[in-house]
Amino acid sequence: MNYPRNPASMFISHGGGPLPVLGDPGHDDMVTHLGELATAIEKPSAIVVISAHWEEDDATITAHARPSVIYDYYGFPPESYTLDYPAPGNPELAARLAALLQQQDIEVQLDHERGFDHGLYIPMLLMYPDADIPCVQLSLLSSLDPEKHIAIGAALSELAKDNILVLGSGFSFHNLRALMRGDPSALDPENEAFEAWLTETCTSPELNEAARMQRLVAWKQAPAARYCHPREEHLLPLHVCYGVTKGACIGHASLTIMGKRSSTFFW
Repeated sequence: MNYPRNPASMFISHGGGPLPVLGDPGHDDMVTHLGELATAIEKPSAIVVISAHWEEDDATITAHARPSVIYDYYGFPPESYTLDYPAPGNPELAARLAALLQQQDIEVQLDHERGFDHGLYIPMLLMYPDADIPCVQLSLLSSLDPEKHIAIGAALSELAKDNILVLGSGFSFHNLRALMRGDPSALDPENEAFEAWLTETCTSPELNEAARMQRLVAWKQAPAARYCHPREEHLLPLHVCYGVTKGACIGHASLTIMGKRSSTFFW
């Protein structure tokens, strides 16, 4: 596809645990896609990652200058627990994010101890293996309120002018039982129906922004919503990314991960 050169925000589907970097064939499409994507877009000066794997009562930001990695998965091969991603943090950017959120009356905390979870370092190992771009993580809210996550994105809208990428790291399909038990070659009508709805919602120029936002807020009414997302933490990074511009996507990529249709969206 023709990737946008300078996206302000981007939602990616990050696959299953560390499998994408371990040579798992079910992730071949994703590995190729993320590698191509990283060379197609302008290299960011810093990346703010909203990972599906971190929830807090308040919006919380990593503020360590040299974050470690967190092995927040279990049951994988031994090499999964030796992975590293020594990208620098950016305490100054963390403070700036906190100020932007506070200006919109969003409660914020800085975390000076937490490292990077695999929602950051697995896709970053595929996209920017040199680990030379400063990264900061921003948590989801434990309320899982879609409207509040859109508001968080809106508070970060000015970052794009400084070539700071807001990256939502989740998975547009996240029914783990279906991923593990399914036939990778079999069509999943419910997966297809939700992906079609999500793609229309994010990309259609026929929707005005009030309608688009209402669809995202009321995402549980989408076809097969709770089949595709029994719990919504892997979808909500998309809401943050949408909030950055509150407009239709400027790009979309469809790919297959572990036999399921999944998406990347660019704003």
